[in-house]
Amino acid sequence: MSKMMRKTILLVLLMMVLQLTGCGGATNSDVDEKNVFKVGVTQFVAHPALDLDQKGFLDQMKEEGFVEGENISFDIKNSQGDPNLAKNIADKFVADKVDVILAITTPSSQAAAQATKGSGIPVVFIAVSDAVGSGLINELDEPTGTNVTGVYSADPVEQQMALIQEVQPSAQKLGVMYNAGEANSVSNVKRIKEYLQGKMEVIEAPVASSNEVQMVAQSLVGRVDAVFVPQDNTVISAVDALIKVCQDNDIPLYTGDTESVRKGAFATLGNDEYDCGCQGAVIVARILNGEESGKIVPEEIRKRTLLINKGVAGEYSLSIPQEILDRVDEIIE
Repeated sequence: MSKMMRKTILLVLLMMVLQLTGCGGATNSDVDEKNVFKVGVTQFVAHPALDLDQKGFLDQMKEEGFVEGENISFDIKNSQGDPNLAKNIADKFVADKVDVILAITTPSSQAAAQATKGSGIPVVFIAVSDAVGSGLINELDEPTGTNVTGVYSADPVEQQMALIQEVQPSAQKLGVMYNAGEANSVSNVKRIKEYLQGKMEVIEAPVASSNEVQMVAQSLVGRVDAVFVPQDNTVISAVDALIKVCQDNDIPLYTGDTESVRKGAFATLGNDEYDCGCQGAVIVARILNGEESGKIVPEEIRKRTLLINKGVAGEYSLSIPQEILDRVDEIIE
């Protein structure tokens, strides 16, 4: 074979290789990168209920056709109860130009809403009790007209208080533990006091951090007939310590959180947090599929559960009325 022929063959082979690798144009990896949505997930604190929100969201996103590593990338952050870190996380998501932010809890949602002003990045909130009172939206039943929408889950505190009265009709004093820095908790405590006015005295027991939960719980011993914790991230994140104090001192503990009942609190009429996450995923999927967040009406949580921990009733010296057992959704033996 002549030298000239060898050069011709090498040239042809080189051209074929360049065509196969797409030299001079976009590679397959470049195209894939452009088709991958980026979603920032910000969660205020780690505890079982909020972890269920996140799990429900991620599971439902798969059902909606968004699969990690194929057409979507999730950047999941937890601010560990630190409002400043929640702000930093939201600011980073904006700097990274994510396509949507999924914010779990009121503090994370407030930080995301503030950070995204003027950016156009949609924010979908979940696990928010009072979406209007916390300043996230103006109306419940109207499109927001902003970059913020989501799923609000106003706690059924009136029904929760009625449950306590039904189980303990002679109770006169109720201790309510919450973090006064959480807007949703403040709103719930206001509603509790309004409902129980003239029926039962409310002893407020505020905490500033999860480290104070055990000490504040001890301060209620001998002063109250029962303890209630609303959907408060600070207290629920240290609920094990609260459960121990209540069981050791025969003080029935009611919560707004189903997972706390599974751990040893007595009862709740609580939100289904896994389903709340699923509900939020549907809204995120609608946005990624082209809908404007400002045209999406915020939704109320669609599923609640009456849960009784019959196994710890003896720890609290309680008997459960048959009327409650007849309508309960789930009993833990």
